[in-house]
Amino acid sequence: MTGQTTGLRTGQPVYGCMGLGGTWDDVPYTAADIAHAEAAVEAALDAGMTVFDHADIYRRGKSEAVFGELIDRAPGLRERIVLQTKCGIRQADGRHPGMYDLRSSHILRSVEESLTRLRTDVIDVLLLHRPDPLADPQDIAKAFASLHGQGLVRHFGVSNMSAAQITHLQSHLDVPLVANQLEMSLGSRDWVEAGVLVNTPAAAETGFPHGTVEYCQAHEIQLQAWGALAQGRYTGDSDSPTAQLLSGLAARKRTTPETILLWWLQRHPARIAPVIGTSRPERIRACRDAVGREPELTHEEWYDLWVTARGGPLP
Repeated sequence: MTGQTTGLRTGQPVYGCMGLGGTWDDVPYTAADIAHAEAAVEAALDAGMTVFDHADIYRRGKSEAVFGELIDRAPGLRERIVLQTKCGIRQADGRHPGMYDLRSSHILRSVEESLTRLRTDVIDVLLLHRPDPLADPQDIAKAFASLHGQGLVRHFGVSNMSAAQITHLQSHLDVPLVANQLEMSLGSRDWVEAGVLVNTPAAAETGFPHGTVEYCQAHEIQLQAWGALAQGRYTGDSDSPTAQLLSGLAARKRTTPETILLWWLQRHPARIAPVIGTSRPERIRACRDAVGREPELTHEEWYDLWVTARGGPLP
């Protein structure tokens, strides 16, 4: 299994660090930003999370840099966790628009910069953030071979890629792709809708590439779900039918609505690993049971949540 070799634990939540590091502009992070990050990371560790997900563009690099400060301040922290980061998105810079760049030169430079910001000698898992239509898989393979050979990156994966794109890339690589991070939640259901809308007129309305979930299952590529908490639309002050159903299930199972949301993903046979993106310690801790307990949703409860969230019956 993937988790036995990479540190990625099958079905277990990942802490997403996009909310750390202050603002999204070039203003330097502050002591308050470091304290905010420390509180979030402590909450994630207390909840049992050990995989921390980054990207070189988050807060224009400040998410990684703030996390690097925490690694420096807490002896032994680096050895307790799995560091995952992403590269391949270039933000608009005044001369060029935002773009995707999976050229080997960009990958190598991005990794070097991430290692510096994270204050570590090795990245455990490197994901390619978005598909680049101009990418040359053989060029990517050269970058991966160099990074792996130098001991700078242990494992590789992708993000926001279809089964066909993964197959094409993997055919040029000597190392296995171990993860694919996609938007998946009770609120963003195209990943599950695609499988049941086959041979119906509604299939054209689903943008998710059918077969990707099955491909990742068959090849032991961990599915990581970004946006797993559905941006809070079903928790907090929401009184929607879905939120009411979540609250009722949480009360009966003596847990939190956040946990039920994550269990809905984890209950799927793909054993999806939810990425927890909130930086609020109380919401992070509300996910604790998704780490420490097996998903306690019956077949019927899983479907109740799905049909209620979609707002209409299945085809």
